[in-house]
Amino acid sequence: MLKIEQLHTHYGALHILKGVTMQVDEGQLVCLIGANGAGKSTLLKAISGLIHPTSGNIVYNGVSLNKLAPPDIVRLGITHVPEGRLVFPGVTVRVNLEMGAFLRKDKQGIVESFERVYTLFPRLKERSKQQAQTLSGGEQQMLAIARGLMANPKMLLLDEPSLGLAPVLVDQVADTIKE
Repeated sequence: MLKIEQLHTHYGALHILKGVTMQVDEGQLVCLIGANGAGKSTLLKAISGLIHPTSGNIVYNGVSLNKLAPPDIVRLGITHVPEGRLVFPGVTVRVNLEMGAFLRKDKQGIVESFERVYTLFPRLKERSKQQAQTLSGGEQQMLAIARGLMANPKMLLLDEPSLGLAPVLVDQVADTIKE
């Protein structure tokens, strides 16, 4: 499914990823663990096209991702939920979710995705008409994950999905990830 070979990235002169090699097969749940500044977020950004590698290869189902733009990578089936509960604050929960499905053309599938995320996160259904900026931190994280799921990805990249959440919400997010 995803194969990364000898991946190197730089931020200017700063060499961040140095020869990362890994493989993720379909159905696997993989967790990247490392110290702050180790390059975990940079790796996810490289996979999702937010930064391009200096050298090495990122291949997803036989397609090189090295030079693709993020929307093209989403079309291939990879969605990235960045750290920091990045939601669109001035619009409703519903509109945030719609933004997650912006590349999809299958109206019935989008309806089914709404049902799925509302089942996974019932709190979002209760708050669907509420502006995202008024949600608690945990609810915003749920919304960010749900928005990622609206793209109907085959692979979901979650960066720090439990950062800043209360322990009970960490458990709920973990259960949702397993689901």
